[in-house]
Amino acid sequence: MKLLRLGEPGLERPAALLSDGRVVELGDLADDIDAVFFRNGGIARVREFLTETGSAHARHVEPTKRIGAPIARPHQIICVGLNYSDHARETGQDVPTEPILFTKSPNTLVGPNDDVRMPRGATKLDWEVELGIVIGARAYELDSDLESEAAIAGYVLVNDVSERAFQLERGGQWLKGKSAPTFNPTGPWLVTADEIPDVLDLGMHLNVNGVNRQAGSTATMIFDPVTIVRYISQFLALEPGDLINTGTPPGVGMGMTPPEYLREGDVMELAIDGLGVQRQLVVGRDSP
Repeated sequence: MKLLRLGEPGLERPAALLSDGRVVELGDLADDIDAVFFRNGGIARVREFLTETGSAHARHVEPTKRIGAPIARPHQIICVGLNYSDHARETGQDVPTEPILFTKSPNTLVGPNDDVRMPRGATKLDWEVELGIVIGARAYELDSDLESEAAIAGYVLVNDVSERAFQLERGGQWLKGKSAPTFNPTGPWLVTADEIPDVLDLGMHLNVNGVNRQAGSTATMIFDPVTIVRYISQFLALEPGDLINTGTPPGVGMGMTPPEYLREGDVMELAIDGLGVQRQLVVGRDSP
């Protein structure tokens, strides 16, 4: 099942994308795709609704509306650094023996085709195509992979936009280079976990101005999603609707020789198999 949110920022309404390309409105079932939705069994209720009502009798909406992020603002966004062996090598760093964790501000979340806005003083804006995990049930101190798997509602496509000068040259935690508004385009859909046959066999790519920069696969992840959720739960409680960005394959601007970074007017296009596509225009801080 593919869940999405349609409408202008702050006014998005929940919907489901059917296999024939039509979009079904879900406003009678839920106010939003948020913590309450997941906590109250929203995915099961939507599945039951579509089965009992039948797509022919459900209320359809035009898919031409703006697509927002497929989840409402999460309680937290947790990120995993250097989680692809080939990406770790391109940065010249050792392959981690435990997941490297950092956070992004939840208000970085925007729709898949919204503009990415350069913050004041940005000089090294970079791209990162990533698999995102959406949490469906509270997860804390999980004891088994089965518990971890049960806590995963589904997966999303994410662009973990990064300002490398803020991240690496200003000292302290990475979140300073990760947390400007618009730095986490997400979607277009939340694909429920049962629809992904093998989450460790998904092709990923990202283009900048039509030129391919990243081409990889989740097969080279060091820590798989189930392991990541179980690991994080040992240190903090994951809440329904939370988002985990799981790392990026090689091809980021920082890893090029010489490094290349985004400028105003550049266009990023990215995709992961089965999770849809994104397109973002890079705009200046003062753009309308």
